[in-house]
Amino acid sequence: MKKRTLGNGLEVSAVGFGCMGMSQSFGPNPGDRQDMISVLRGAVDLGVTLFDTAEVYGPFVNEELVGEALAPVRDQVVIATKFGFAFDENGRQTGLSSRPESIRRAVDGSLRRLGIESIDLLYQHRVDPQTPIEDVAGTVKELIAAGKVKHFGLSEAGVTTIRRAHAVQPVTALQSEYSLFWREPEAEIIPVLQELGIGLVPFSPLGRGWLTGTVSATQDFGPDDIRSGLPRFTPEARQANQAVVDLARRVADARGATPGQVALAWLLARKPWIVPIPGTRRLGRLEENLGAADLTLTPDDLTELDEASARIQVQGERYPAAMQAMIDR
Repeated sequence: MKKRTLGNGLEVSAVGFGCMGMSQSFGPNPGDRQDMISVLRGAVDLGVTLFDTAEVYGPFVNEELVGEALAPVRDQVVIATKFGFAFDENGRQTGLSSRPESIRRAVDGSLRRLGIESIDLLYQHRVDPQTPIEDVAGTVKELIAAGKVKHFGLSEAGVTTIRRAHAVQPVTALQSEYSLFWREPEAEIIPVLQELGIGLVPFSPLGRGWLTGTVSATQDFGPDDIRSGLPRFTPEARQANQAVVDLARRVADARGATPGQVALAWLLARKPWIVPIPGTRRLGRLEENLGAADLTLTPDDLTELDEASARIQVQGERYPAAMQAMIDR
């Protein structure tokens, strides 16, 4: 697996692994816990070194899964996790909180569940408007000095927040949605990351499965599948958004690849400091995703993908209104 560098020296595999779907959001798991551990360890065998989790995934159980799976290979991997949500006494998410005491409590919990001594990359999961970002960055800086954290990251942060945080503690990576299905970061975010030397870790690089070409306009999603409540995945929106998949498929057919591989290869070609983190629960799909790192798109391919996708008006918001309100502008 080829390597890339995020921010100030964090070397990772060119394609990482988003672990959230192993515990939530995309319907019942296809197998038991041991199956998921086998997939995670299989990813390491295939050269993946960046694994992404968060305390809120589950909540909490995803970190436990990732910690158990990666314990035998801890010295070979980079583990990223996130803080930023508040929970009640029953472990239910109740909103946002990035107060210094909340961050310290979250980090101690994550270290315990992951079974590690230091978090390689710690993200603020969502910007907390009630806590100055300077206080957040300052707290993470103290945790780095204490050896509990190695690198600082932000997620879904706007350019002003990025600059303010970076001035206190250098930001290694920003994690935000970016794909052929969602190109908004190109307008303001990516130029600022380039200027400041911050890496970009796109989540949902396959558009929550849409860009794989395996989701139909008429497919039903169960109540435990997050897509059942996303405006972009109504039957009407999916029918309108089929043009994005058709575009990826045209290029894929010419290259002997899959639409998903083309979508990931397009991201990898954008900047050398972009590291997408597609998720999966199947070893076969993992192998397909990683094949994107060896797929070289021609200049004509890239021009077609850039220009044609820019003309497509994707229908539907990324999230329902309550979740959309958590995104920092």
